[in-house]
Amino acid sequence: MTTVEAATDIRTFNVELPLAQIEDLRLRIEASRWPDKELVDDASQGVQTRMLQALARYWTTEYDFGRLAARLNAVPQFTTTIDGLQIHFIHVKSEHENALPLIITHGWPGSVVEMLDVIGPLTDPPAHGGNAEDAFDVVIPSIPGYGFSEAPKEVGWDPARVARAWVELMKRLGYSRYVAQGGDQGAGITDAMARIAPDGLIGVHFNFLDAAPRELLMAALNLRTAFSGEERAQFHKFIGVFMRGYIAEMGEHPETLGFSLADSPLGLAAWMLDHDADSYTKISNAFLDGKPSGNLTRDQVLDNITLYWLTNTATSAARLYWEFAQEATSLVKDPPPHVTLPVAFTVFPGEIFQAPRHWVKKAYHNLVYYKVVDKGGHFAAWEEPELFAEEMRSAFGTLRQL
Repeated sequence: MTTVEAATDIRTFNVELPLAQIEDLRLRIEASRWPDKELVDDASQGVQTRMLQALARYWTTEYDFGRLAARLNAVPQFTTTIDGLQIHFIHVKSEHENALPLIITHGWPGSVVEMLDVIGPLTDPPAHGGNAEDAFDVVIPSIPGYGFSEAPKEVGWDPARVARAWVELMKRLGYSRYVAQGGDQGAGITDAMARIAPDGLIGVHFNFLDAAPRELLMAALNLRTAFSGEERAQFHKFIGVFMRGYIAEMGEHPETLGFSLADSPLGLAAWMLDHDADSYTKISNAFLDGKPSGNLTRDQVLDNITLYWLTNTATSAARLYWEFAQEATSLVKDPPPHVTLPVAFTVFPGEIFQAPRHWVKKAYHNLVYYKVVDKGGHFAAWEEPELFAEEMRSAFGTLRQL
């Protein structure tokens, strides 16, 4: 094998989780020093003690640590070196003819675990109430520094650089025509792919509005902007996104935060769970009352947290927010090109804010699909995999004939 061939080689990957690390995780949880209980009866001071105690009990006494590796190893996984980094990805081909290739990018505090249960509905629609002609080949990469993708060794791995890596990945897999989807940080990466507009990418879908239209930016700067009552409520939620503590801290000092996240499993769990009110309530109900919302079960949630812990990627994942902050500063001086590709958008009611159609339209002029669904939240694919898959079929249906 030549050096060039080795650099572009695609290698099969199998997850192995060392038992010593699992035992160390249990011991650390059992030895945790707990803070004073919160002074309120709700979550207004953050993750509640009784909720995290319930999680700790389940994690150490009932959670099956073997399920994470088993779930991941049940699907085809691979690694390849792109731009100097080993990239981990899941690649499942549909058995149906003319399946449309789809690359899905997770966000924070998520991982490829979020997307495992959408693979079946996407690759085999007839088994899930759909039609064979709506099938997808599915590619789900781990963002650099997340899970089993290698952590960057230098600064500069911002969403645009990750997007270029994804373009190369799809080219390396032999796809000359494909679509892309993303939410949360995955929306920023997918947005960057759309702005690059590589040959072969025919459309994108978002379930989070990462590209703020001009009217929102003006309003954020206290310039005169007229909003209806409902729009004003969503605008305050939009502004609230950027005032969230996790975005500020990871955007400024991910390394400072990382010393705690790399040392305490429960500290890591609390940080990951304190993301937004809707998902916290749903996950809390799963642990306290045994009543999950959709697919957000105790086991599903702990699969994701366990992946972060055992790969020790909490800090490297957090750095993406620092990179995003650096990129945002440069984009003010050198704005990226407009997105001309077809764009589809789905609003899930539990999302941090629900972007009205005209906000999305102003951000993406070639909006070809927009729908408000009746359930699901920020972790849409994870919480409601069947509905998410239905949205992919509907959103990209018209593009299959282009």
